[in-house]
Amino acid sequence: MNRRKFIKIAGSSAIILAAAGMGGYGWVSTRQPEEALAPWQRAGSAAYRDPRMRALSYAILAPNPHNMQPWLVDLRTPDRIVLYCDLERLLPQTDPYSRQIIIGHGCFLEQLDIAARELGYATSITLFPEGSSKEKLDQRPVAIIDFTQNDRVAKDPLFAEILKRRSNKEVYDTTRPVEEAKAAAICKAAGQGIATGFALDMARRDALRDLTYRANFLEMHTPHTWKETVDVMRIGKKEIEQNPDGIDLGGPFMEGLRAFGQLSREQMLDQQSMSFVKATEMLKEKMNSAMGFVWMITDGNRREDQIAAGRGWVRMNLKASALGVAMNPHSQALQEFAEMRELFVELDQMLQVKSPQRLQMFGRIGYGPTVDASPRWPIEQKIIS
Repeated sequence: MNRRKFIKIAGSSAIILAAAGMGGYGWVSTRQPEEALAPWQRAGSAAYRDPRMRALSYAILAPNPHNMQPWLVDLRTPDRIVLYCDLERLLPQTDPYSRQIIIGHGCFLEQLDIAARELGYATSITLFPEGSSKEKLDQRPVAIIDFTQNDRVAKDPLFAEILKRRSNKEVYDTTRPVEEAKAAAICKAAGQGIATGFALDMARRDALRDLTYRANFLEMHTPHTWKETVDVMRIGKKEIEQNPDGIDLGGPFMEGLRAFGQLSREQMLDQQSMSFVKATEMLKEKMNSAMGFVWMITDGNRREDQIAAGRGWVRMNLKASALGVAMNPHSQALQEFAEMRELFVELDQMLQVKSPQRLQMFGRIGYGPTVDASPRWPIEQKIIS
C-alpha cells in the first residue's frame, strides 16, 4: 500500500465501515470483544464460592509481558494454591532467561495477596519450594500460597484500583507535566527493599525518550525478536475472542485495514510495507510523548528478586492509577538477547546501575487518554485439573 492510499483509508471511517461489508454505528458497536473482556466484569463474583477462586479472579488481571498470561494453578489441596508457569507461554527470543515472565508472576502474586486481604484472608507465600534455575524455567512450582482466614488482616487501599489499572500504551499529553510529588508517591508504593527512581527534568527525560525509542526500534528491526511479537498479535474481534492473550489489535479501524488487505502479519514483518513504516512512526510519537520515566532496581537477579520486582511494579502501576497518571512499561532495553547488549549497557550507565544490581523494570509516565482493559482468559482456563 502506498502512503496516499493509507492516508485515504485512515481518514475515512465510511470507507473503513464499507470495507467490513457493513455500515453505521451498529457494526462499530459490535467490534468490542466482550467475551475476552468478561473476566474484568466477573472478578470477585459471588459465583466464586471458594475464596481462592475469588482472589484468583483478580490475580489474572495483573500486567504481564506481551499479555501472555503464563499462569497455571493447582487447587487440589484445600486452602492452598500451587502456582506454576505455563511453559507454552514463554518468549524465548526477547526474554531468553524468562526474567520478564517471572516478573509477571510477581505481579500475579501481589494482586492475589491484595485480593485475599480484601476477602479477609492472610496468605503465606513460599517461593520456588523445589528450587529454580536462573537459565531456564521448568515444571517445578513457582510458589505455594496458603490461605488462612483472618478477619483482622490489614486491607490494602490499592485493591480499589485493580479493576481500573491499565498499561496505557497511547500518546500522552505533552502539555501536562507529571508532578514530582506524584512520581515520588508512585515509586514509594513499590514498598521497602526495592530501589526505585524517576526522571522528570527535560534533559534526562529527552535522553531516556531517545534511548527508549532506539531500543524499541532495534527490537522491531531484529527479525527473530519482531517475529515473536508479531506471532502473538491478535487482529480483530474474532482472533481476540479465540485467543484472549497476546497483543490485541482490535477496533473498527484495525478491522477495516485488515478487510482492505492492508494489515496482516506478513505485512507487519515486511520492513518495506507501509504497515511497518507507520508502526515505526507511531512508536516514535508515543516515545516522544513520555513526560517522565520510572524504574526499579534490585540488589541481584535471582528468581526471588524478579518476583519482588513484579510485586513492586504492579503496586506502582496501581498507585499511578489512583493518582490518575498513565504508566507503560518499556522493557526492550532491559532484554538479554545479543543484539540489545549495547543499549542494555547504555541504560544501566544512564541510571547508574552497578553490578550485581539489576534494572528490572523501566517505563514512561504521563497523562493519557482513557483506554480499554486488555483481554484475559477466564480463571477457569488456568486451573490444572
